[in-house]
Amino acid sequence: MNTISRMRQMEALGADWWNDSCDLRELSEAVAAGAVGATSNPVIVATAVAEDRARWIPVLDQLVQGHPTETEDELTWRLIAEIGRQAAAILRPTFDRTGGVKGYLSMQVNSKFYPSREKMLEQGKFLASLAPNIAIKAPAIPSGIAAMEELTAQGIRVNATVSFTVAQAVACAEAFERGLKRASNSGSIRPYVTIMIGRVDDQMKRYEAAAKTGIDPAYLEWAGVAVFRRAAQLFRERGYRSTLLCAAYRNDKHWAEIIGPDVLQSIPYKWWKQFDASDRQPRVTISEQVDPKIMAELSAKIPDFRRAYDEHGLSPAEFVRYGGSVHTLTQFLGGYASLLEITRGRMLAA
Repeated sequence: MNTISRMRQMEALGADWWNDSCDLRELSEAVAAGAVGATSNPVIVATAVAEDRARWIPVLDQLVQGHPTETEDELTWRLIAEIGRQAAAILRPTFDRTGGVKGYLSMQVNSKFYPSREKMLEQGKFLASLAPNIAIKAPAIPSGIAAMEELTAQGIRVNATVSFTVAQAVACAEAFERGLKRASNSGSIRPYVTIMIGRVDDQMKRYEAAAKTGIDPAYLEWAGVAVFRRAAQLFRERGYRSTLLCAAYRNDKHWAEIIGPDVLQSIPYKWWKQFDASDRQPRVTISEQVDPKIMAELSAKIPDFRRAYDEHGLSPAEFVRYGGSVHTLTQFLGGYASLLEITRGRMLAA
């Protein structure tokens, strides 16, 4: 009987994966299982604090006591920084063992800063200073892409997020190529470009719920896979030095149907545990084609799929108004508000 775990089998195919959380308990288990990175965002951090209060509330209380004149925003970012330092430390052995190729924690800039290149750039540089194995996440909208291009030029690894379309992925990759040309250490930098494929599917389902086109609901769960595979094809053909990263899992297709040596998967704890225990045998699937019938139906009935799949389906000015971007930024802002609420409660209880 084959006793090698599914995640180890995927790794043997050349496909790396991350734990899609900075929760220290999850991350330690994930690294032991083969994960080579992790990520965070306002929702993830809020969840990590809420579900591990015994660890983080005392840390927050110490921050409140030690900085009595600071605002809830300032104290919240001190907490986020401490969580980032400790999570990065768990990944540091992987970073050292691979010579800085792997072992990164992605930390996201304040979601409130999304309109401002300058504010994202400034905070990105601060977050990158917390540990040598931190990559900076910013949204794949014009201001965020410009900030990440400059961070890349300054030698900092970045990870584009709030990204759902081939147009966004290509725009990020092109910007990062420009940044790499200016970077003195370009040989050691490999930016990441995320496509949140589960949220791609979510956007198609929202459209169908409103438009009621009658498309087979099962077809909607191939939309994100199709978009990701198309982006991966373009990245290979053009030789972009960015690594395409998958996030926002909703089903096992988002794992099994995009496996390949030139992509990275950032998988939530509950999902990689489920995949690891599944009967599905991993194989390289990233270059396969989605069923033409499914593609034809999606293209004919769901305009938002055409906008996501076509390289020129969105102009950069439209990135921030795309439905997936609006929903995701709103959720991230809500996650940050939840963190502020926790901090505010400890401030007022001190």
